[in-house]
Amino acid sequence: MESITFKPEQLAGKTIAVLMGGPGSEREVSQRSGAAVANALRQTSAKIVEVDVRGTEFKLPADTWLAFNMIHGTFGEDGQIQRLLDERGIAYTGENSAKSQLAFDKILTKEKFRHFEVPTSRWEVLRDGATTKWSPPFVAKAPQQGSTVGIHIVKDAAGVENAIADCFKYGDEVLVEEYFPGRELTVGILGGRALPIVEIVPKGGFYDYEHKYTKGGSDYFVPARLTPAETMAVQSAALRAHQSLDLEVYSRVDVLLNEHGQMNVLEVNTIPGMTETSLLPKAAGVAGISFLELCLRIAALSFKKESKP
Repeated sequence: MESITFKPEQLAGKTIAVLMGGPGSEREVSQRSGAAVANALRQTSAKIVEVDVRGTEFKLPADTWLAFNMIHGTFGEDGQIQRLLDERGIAYTGENSAKSQLAFDKILTKEKFRHFEVPTSRWEVLRDGATTKWSPPFVAKAPQQGSTVGIHIVKDAAGVENAIADCFKYGDEVLVEEYFPGRELTVGILGGRALPIVEIVPKGGFYDYEHKYTKGGSDYFVPARLTPAETMAVQSAALRAHQSLDLEVYSRVDVLLNEHGQMNVLEVNTIPGMTETSLLPKAAGVAGISFLELCLRIAALSFKKESKP
């Protein structure tokens, strides 16, 4: 099957606004992703404009052909900026507002996983400041944050109160998940195709914000050190998770795999990182897709989505 992409010469004379920053907690990482994408796209004949988004009143060039959205987390990944771009009639990369909002909400995502039989751990939802009756170990999450912001692995009773309280700082719901130890894997999905699996081995602790964005903070194996059967099972589960949310463009699916071959699909990221340490570009590179080609495919897939009736 032929890959959907743009050739660099097809972008001649077109203005691409690379949106980065944002008002959320992932602002710095978003700026790095945006800068990397902008630098890659400058290898084409397009006019590339970097746009530092700080809130709803961001300005785009009048001749913007495409907004390349690199705002991770709140505002950029949760459907908000997509609604604003729809109102302005501007084409943009990634999913539409409704699908972005769905995928960003870890509770709604869990419900979709259950409906589509995607392997995922048992969970409960806390509301209005309630605490859990579960005994540690478990994982407490703010359900609408990204990059491991507002996530706590609670290992003993002494840590329960502070972990739950911190999660409630981000909203009025907290997701509590059964603790599932396993190897940390992630699978990029590009145009309905699963890319090579990345295995992440953090140097101490779990794959938190620091390990994600500190160069040398983790070791990566691409492709992951799995048997062919394990590889097929993990890619299949990741693709099913992507499809359960009716996504069309691209995503990165985080999965845990334990020693018994059981899986826990954690979440689906609709605007994964594109920095020098990011996982999607690593997987694409092993699949023979350069960073520029990855950007061009994301743009082309996004236009295919926009052209649907």
